[in-house]
Amino acid sequence: MKIAVLGAGNSGCALAADYAWRGHEVTLIKTSHSLHDDNFRHLTENGAEIEMDEFGTKKVCKISHLTREVSEVRGHEVVLLSTQTGFHQEVLKRVLPYLEEGQILLINPGYLSTAYALGLGLKEGVIVAEAESNFIDGRIWSPGHFKVGFRNVRNPLGVYPAQKTAQAAAVLDEMGTPFVYLKSVAEAALHNPNMIVHTVGAVMSIPRIEATKGDYCMYHEVFTPSVWTLLEALDREKMDILEALGFERLAYADACKFRNSLDEQRNGREVFFEYASMPQRAKGPQSVNSRYITEDVPQGLVLMESLGQVLNIPVPVCTALIELASASLKTDFRKDGRTLKRLGEENVRRILNMH
Repeated sequence: MKIAVLGAGNSGCALAADYAWRGHEVTLIKTSHSLHDDNFRHLTENGAEIEMDEFGTKKVCKISHLTREVSEVRGHEVVLLSTQTGFHQEVLKRVLPYLEEGQILLINPGYLSTAYALGLGLKEGVIVAEAESNFIDGRIWSPGHFKVGFRNVRNPLGVYPAQKTAQAAAVLDEMGTPFVYLKSVAEAALHNPNMIVHTVGAVMSIPRIEATKGDYCMYHEVFTPSVWTLLEALDREKMDILEALGFERLAYADACKFRNSLDEQRNGREVFFEYASMPQRAKGPQSVNSRYITEDVPQGLVLMESLGQVLNIPVPVCTALIELASASLKTDFRKDGRTLKRLGEENVRRILNMH
């Protein structure tokens, strides 16, 4: 099948390479000049080949097309948006005019960006799917080389309109990624793990990041008993919102277990700490000014706080983390954050009325 990948950073390159290896015709589209231009230039000059190193097993994946023109999304069954979530609105403004009936826009991960698409004039017949988290974790190690850190065994997706879930699944399952389907894109948005684990982990790591200049691994060090208790408190606030919206209360650790392990008998907390302790985990965050805070606080926690305010659900831990991050980085993360007002309350209402 024909797959277009929007975004040529860590996530986009990993997914483009993986789908190319599976035999799909992949177009990788660089949407900006902000990051990883050296890697994209290398691909352009070296036959569009990416070497993927997955725990010592290496394979060379050849991408069919490289471009900076978003209009090239035309004619692809699936258009996979994999830029950082803070850029979703601007990228969607550029891309949506070229999408046509029958195409699937897969946003990975979503954080409820379907609402942006609706507000920008999503065409009739275009289906949107949102993922909880990236399917393949890892980093561009050097130009043309990607090192896999982890691969999910299951990848939950929500679909809009919800009644088109079976239709979307018939196409998406051909990609070869193990997808499972949720009730709504809103459910997928609130189970984005980065909203919980990145924000708590990075904010509580600020002294360690600065003391080591990033020469440490957050996942190996930060989740001590007290920090884990804090994570669980934030997670309870998220589950209160999920329940108020009509979704199942599912704890972060259990959602992590579902994505990461097929062993149903294992404890979710045990699965998380095994995942966190993997020796392949990359060092970092290397700076306090990292996406763990600058993306997941305004795009995740501000969204959670906004939902809590509308639903009259207290979210004191969420609010405290936003305040701490804003004060530490001297940045008002609410100013440009992902609130219901910014998403469009009517757009969010349309999504919620679908399930």
